Formats: sequence, structure tokens, C-alpha cells
Amino acid sequence: MSNHIQSVRGMNDCLPEMSDTWQAFESIVRDWLRRYGYREMRTPILEQTHLFKRAIGEVTDIVEKEMYTFVDELNGESLTLRPEGTASAVRAVIQHNLLYDGGKRLWYAGPMFRHERPQKGRYRQFHQVGVEALGFAGPDTDAELIVMCADLWKRLGIAPSLQINTLGDPESRQRHRAKLIAYFEAHQDALDEDAKRRLHSNPLRILDSKNPAMQALNDAAPRLMDEIDADALAHFDALQAILRDNGIVFEINPRLVRGLDYYNRTVFEWVTDQLGAQGTVCAGGRYDGLIEQLGGKPAPAAGFAMGIERLLALMETGSVALATPVPDAYIVHAGDAAQRYAWQVAAALRGAGLDTVLHCGGGSFKSQMKKADASRARYALIIGDDEATAQQVTLKPLRDGAEQIRAELARAIDYLKP
Repeated sequence: MSNHIQSVRGMNDCLPEMSDTWQAFESIVRDWLRRYGYREMRTPILEQTHLFKRAIGEVTDIVEKEMYTFVDELNGESLTLRPEGTASAVRAVIQHNLLYDGGKRLWYAGPMFRHERPQKGRYRQFHQVGVEALGFAGPDTDAELIVMCADLWKRLGIAPSLQINTLGDPESRQRHRAKLIAYFEAHQDALDEDAKRRLHSNPLRILDSKNPAMQALNDAAPRLMDEIDADALAHFDALQAILRDNGIVFEINPRLVRGLDYYNRTVFEWVTDQLGAQGTVCAGGRYDGLIEQLGGKPAPAAGFAMGIERLLALMETGSVALATPVPDAYIVHAGDAAQRYAWQVAAALRGAGLDTVLHCGGGSFKSQMKKADASRARYALIIGDDEATAQQVTLKPLRDGAEQIRAELARAIDYLKP
């Protein structure tokens, strides 16, 4: 039996080859968000537990079963590793009064934590990119969030499908809630344990059940859409019109309710059938009441979050491969004078903006050239004592089979620049 310490199950290492892919993905995301006017914010991974209970809802799978919560021994506070990003973002916006001069377009990225059974696309430490549009009330904001996603999918070479729904406003949900409770009470014998537990606390979540035995019962349940008031319906109709004008194909899914309590009006999910059971790659909607609920001045808000691991897995099934970085040059050197000069050359190349690997650890010329080739660098820069004396370098292309050349350092730098 091995005594090696292993990583915690469901919390994975990101090794260099995969890290290159992550960095390429993150570069695309940063450029994409900048083009839409979104600015990055960074919040702690630890928050007070009651933040998530108030924001997400106490009768949700996340709060009831999935949060990593512990008591801080120093002061007795209950702290939780963030299971999602919106609550933290809204807390920070309220704490720092970011809406004092109007709406804000914000985004964040980083690890989230949920204690659940690990499987493909579902991990205990996973990573999300989240986008929040705070202080904007209209359906055009909801539509822009969705159009943004469609734009990103094109850049990534993937094609998830879009489902949308409206949850209406609190008054219509209360009417629907009363009818749901009465309906499910009349069918108590058909309810599973989760449904019985949620019956009086959060009956809308019963409709989100993944239990196949519950589907027929849920399909016949009272429809929230039948209770939606005129303003919320007009909002939803306007959203659909903007999406159609922008060529966005969507399906209205009346059973799409989302798993978090803070949503109202628009909800949406981008889904795929190429990742098995974990088909949702991006989800979001409107949450107009959350800022006030967490102690801020009332303000509208909408946003979404996407799972990075799921998106990268989906990209593996597509036709677009993320480019991984390669060095411009790998410096090979032999001889004492060559080694000293090689350090100067490496500094000059890096100062000129060229990615440069300087060979370290000794070794024959042949072994160094093997490492240069394995580095995937565009060129090997060969320095012997002759080159050092002449203050020159020999450039050997490693990819296209061209002839090697010997040149002054300044000329070599110009040659190496893309």
C-alpha cells in the first residue's frame, strides 16, 4: 500500500499541459468581457455562512447538503468556502457602495466548492466565470447577457442550446406556490423524500427534480406561467423579441426554475447532450431582490455563471483547439565564456519581449539540443566560445527545416520577432 499523500477526492491538480489550455481559455474570456464593457472583481473564497443561507436559500441542495462549512476557532464564526459567486459579488458591491454612481458591469473567475459526489463535470473544487450586470432593469440587459454567451460559444467552437423561462415576480410566485402545495398534498403518496421535505418550504424546487419517477407528476403540476402578471410577461416577450432580432435560437422550458432562491423573472441555461448527465455549461437570470435582501438599497440585477471544466470538456468534442504557448528561443551553450554570454543573451531577448528558455543543468551539446527540440521552441540559439568572443549567436530553426544562420545579437533579435 502506497504511503504517498494524494489530493482530496474531487479536488484536482492542474498540470502544466492543462494549465496552458486554461490560460488560453482565460485569455479569450478576458478579451471577450472587455469588449462588452465588463470589469473584473475578486472576492475571498471564504465568507460568513449566513451570506449564502440568506442569498441562496436555506432549503436548497447547496445549503442543506453541499457547503463546506466550519467554525473559526479564533472567534467562533461560522465560515463557508464559497459554493457560488453571485452572493459574494453582491456582498462586495453593498459593502463598498459600488452602485453609488450608477449601474456596474462586473465579472469574476475562480474556484468554488461543493461537497458532492465527484464525477465527470462535477467536482468538489470547480471553477467558474461569473458575470453580473447590477443596476440595470430592462429585458435588454437579460438579452445582452445571452447574446454575450452566444458570441463566446462561437469563439470557442462549441454550440450548446439555449433554454429560457420566466419566474415572474414574488406575488405571482406566491399564488403559484399555494397551488403547488395543494396539488402535491393531493399526491403525497407519489412524492419522493426530497419532494416531501420541500413541500411546504420550497415547493417550486420539486419541479426541478431529476428523479424520473417524479416527471409525470411534475408535468401535470400547475404552471407558473399561468400566474405571471402583465409586467413580467411583457418583460419576457421583449426578451424573446431581442433574441430573435439577433438570431439567437432558444426553447422556452416552463420547468426551468434554477436551484437558487434569489432568481426572479428571466432564467436561462445553455445545455449540451455531449457531457452525459452534466449537461448545463452556463446558467443565469435576473435576481432583482437580492441586493435589498442582503442589506443594500433596492436595485435590479442579472447575471450568469459558466463552469470552466465543463466548457473545456465540451471544447474537446469540437473542432477548435486552444493554442498553447511555445518559447521563441531555447539557448544552448557550451564553454565557460559561452555560458556567461548566454546569460546576457537571455536577458536581452526577454527585454525585447521574446519568450526565452536558458538551458541549465549542464549536459552535452547533443543532449541540450534534444531538450531544445522538446521545448517546442521556434529556434535554438547556439552559443559556443566562438560566438561569445564575437558577441554573436547561431540561430537554428527547429520547425521548418530552414538553414541556420549566425548573426549579431541585435540582428538575431529582429529575426526572432514574429
